[in-house]
Amino acid sequence: MPDGWRWDESLFRGSAAYYDRGRLPYAPGYTDRLAETFGLDGRGRLLDVGCGPGTVILPFARYFDEAVGVDPDPGMLVEAGRRADSLGVRNVTWVQARAEDLPCGLGAFQVVVFAQSFHWTDRDRVAATVLEMLQPGGWVVHLSDLKTPRADPAPLPRPAPPYDRIVALTRAYLGEVRRAGQGVLVNGTPGGERAILARAGFADLSRLVIASGAVVERSADDVVAWVFSRSDMAPHLFGERREDFERDLRELLREVSADGVFAEQLPDTEIRYGRKPLPS
Repeated sequence: MPDGWRWDESLFRGSAAYYDRGRLPYAPGYTDRLAETFGLDGRGRLLDVGCGPGTVILPFARYFDEAVGVDPDPGMLVEAGRRADSLGVRNVTWVQARAEDLPCGLGAFQVVVFAQSFHWTDRDRVAATVLEMLQPGGWVVHLSDLKTPRADPAPLPRPAPPYDRIVALTRAYLGEVRRAGQGVLVNGTPGGERAILARAGFADLSRLVIASGAVVERSADDVVAWVFSRSDMAPHLFGERREDFERDLRELLREVSADGVFAEQLPDTEIRYGRKPLPS
């Protein structure tokens, strides 16, 4: 859990409706790679902790008999259920709970996934609980965008979204220290997942990077959705100044791209995973 920060239920309040449109996708084929790596055959159970609007669990669920998505934000689960219906995914159950509430009587799983959610939790406690929830030989997966800049960035046919200026505008409205729910992140969000998993008792710890490289176009509406999908820029944080902020944000975007079209290269996807040891 971030230093000096305490979770509260407003962390992603109002963000769910913007998440699917605003967030960039993970690298194509990452679920196939995981299925191949873990030898998945359509049986077993999947748990996605901090599932949000179903970003990972919905494409991954087809490799399992059953999948369970857990998230503390009711708006995220409503959006996840809506997307599951639209995609025809029928084998997922949604549970409103924090990671710290586990095991919640959910039973045993073959794979447990954290997709950019682990850092919001009491990680040592949650990792120990997940180890107990996994079947012997089962896998824990930590999925995120690769933060290392690409050595060979692709040329962009359009201006890139002005992320640095967007952050600066946000700080002008919300203060210099990054917001998160009712608190702030003085030191940002923590890393070091490998050490946490090793301390919990996971074995065969490995890292996989799946390249993307694709260049995609983004509209001004897409970029605005990215802003409001984030915990540090969630709509509720702006209060009565929400409309003023969005007006200033859209004016900034027009300054950078008069026709409101941007381009960016999709980040690679970094996957860290480990296995629950088999009985000796």
